[in-house]
Amino acid sequence: MKPFLFLILLPIWANAQTSSCFGTPARGSLEKGVQLPFKGQNFTAYSLVGYLAGRTYVHSEVKDIILNAYMSLTEQLPSVVYKYAETGLVKGGVFKPHKTHQNGLSADFMTPMMAADGRSVHLPTHPFNKFGYAIEIDHKGHYGELKIDFDAMAAHIVQLDKEAKSNGYQLLRVIFDPQLQDLLFKSKYKDYLRSHIQFSTKPSWVRHDEHYHVDFKIPCQ
Repeated sequence: MKPFLFLILLPIWANAQTSSCFGTPARGSLEKGVQLPFKGQNFTAYSLVGYLAGRTYVHSEVKDIILNAYMSLTEQLPSVVYKYAETGLVKGGVFKPHKTHQNGLSADFMTPMMAADGRSVHLPTHPFNKFGYAIEIDHKGHYGELKIDFDAMAAHIVQLDKEAKSNGYQLLRVIFDPQLQDLLFKSKYKDYLRSHIQFSTKPSWVRHDEHYHVDFKIPCQ
């Protein structure tokens, strides 16, 4: 087996366990955390470096929700590609520079982008832009010649919520730059977002413009 293929498939073997979470996203821990696959049919991790450093672990139920959502989106939006970002450590706990992500129930997702010709593309993430976290999206959702695909982003959030509910859980909150939320609420999924998703309306300590943060509501000890 090729080494890189093993890297992709390893989490499938390692994830055959049930996680337990403790405390809250801002003060908690995780037992038997599982790592998301590095890539799939329509998604990839934000960084091989971050992946190998163990910064993409979540609660096992969160992993199922995320992967099932991506799988559903391959049918709904077959030409759209997604990129997930940092989630947490295998045992949770302090996860610098984040203030949360401590109990396996938080995940960051890079905004899906659209090129000038309409193609779905990934937001560039590399060490020189702090793996995407240093990118600044303007008030119209543009980053150079790229722009946020708000329909694709909204579809992802909707599917995460539906998958969570089908497993008996729900989304606790979504954190996304309040100045850009108006554009998100103009997407074709605006009615569902307004009715079912709790968005943070106050600016957070760092601007969530190039990524959106999702907290999942799953019982913890």
